[in-house]
Amino acid sequence: MNRARVSEGEVVLETDRLLLRRWRVSDAALQRELWTERDPRVPPHRRIAPDGHPTLEDIEGWMRRRDPDTSLGLLAAERRGSGDVIGYCGLIQNVHGQDGEPELAYEFLRRVWRQGYATEASWAVLSWAKESGYRRLWATVRDWNTASRRVMAKLGFVETARVEPDNAYGNSLFYMKDL
Repeated sequence: MNRARVSEGEVVLETDRLLLRRWRVSDAALQRELWTERDPRVPPHRRIAPDGHPTLEDIEGWMRRRDPDTSLGLLAAERRGSGDVIGYCGLIQNVHGQDGEPELAYEFLRRVWRQGYATEASWAVLSWAKESGYRRLWATVRDWNTASRRVMAKLGFVETARVEPDNAYGNSLFYMKDL
């Protein structure tokens, strides 16, 4: 089951186990927890800095200033029934040069890894992207991230020949999927 509702700037995607929705300021602590769990191989600008930034207040501010575009955005992944937020999945602007073709992005708390949530949420986002009129999606995955590489394969993404070398944090591999 994948259902999408888009109305008045709100997006809600439903799967069998998840509700994907816009972030609420009350979700900021969970978002910061994701930052604290990131692998040390993730570049420093995406991890908690030695000075503690981003702080909870920084993240709350980002959530208050969210983009009103209903065809892009990272959606909080909330488990149906329990209501606990366990990560996110969505579409972001592709900064790698494919104009008008967004990038799939997701991240989940370590305690829910290996339960299929990334794949399930991504299928819902792929349907949303297609309904929004996108014809192709991209994704970038670090070469060391074998779990995300497996998710890409399950979703039918194809690894391209493009690689962004990074000796410090691992090469970024570029994946593409026609919708």
